[in-house]
Amino acid sequence: MDFLKENSLEVYLSEDEIQAGIKVLAEKLNKIYGEEELYVVCVLKGAVMFATDLVKYLKMPVKMEFIRLSSYGSSYSTSGNVNAVDISLPNLNEKNVLIVEDIIDTGLTAKFLIDFIKNNFQTKTLKFCSLLDKMCKRKVDIDADYYCFEVDDKFLVGYGLDLDGYGRNIPNILYKTDVK
Repeated sequence: MDFLKENSLEVYLSEDEIQAGIKVLAEKLNKIYGEEELYVVCVLKGAVMFATDLVKYLKMPVKMEFIRLSSYGSSYSTSGNVNAVDISLPNLNEKNVLIVEDIIDTGLTAKFLIDFIKNNFQTKTLKFCSLLDKMCKRKVDIDADYYCFEVDDKFLVGYGLDLDGYGRNIPNILYKTDVK
């Protein structure tokens, strides 16, 4: 299957633009956290590329944790429900915690995860960070504390974002031009 040829995809953000945005965010986080230890909680699978690139630029001691949530029902839209596939975390009490997600759109996943951590731990700080923020799709009153790019209401794929499991390895973020 030639994924790119079989789907109408055009570049939305180039690899260079993505990396530049991540570096700017990392500089901000370095100033905020200084030398303090930071727990980075990466939401799999979509945020893995963003999280690994982000932590490369962080200067403080970092511990990475990975959780797996799911909210997508069909190929192009969220189901409206958040499923905790694997949400085992170490003791985060009195820790600086940064949740790292690929995209915040409806806000349901972000709210679920923030509430989960708040209900189970007494963190020192808890912040939510997203590569992409699709504010126009918000269903709950929640915002990313940090994000790299605000995006339009388009179906995006690449750089961790997928279409039926494909496209995560594309270094650019593309948008699907033929989604109705």
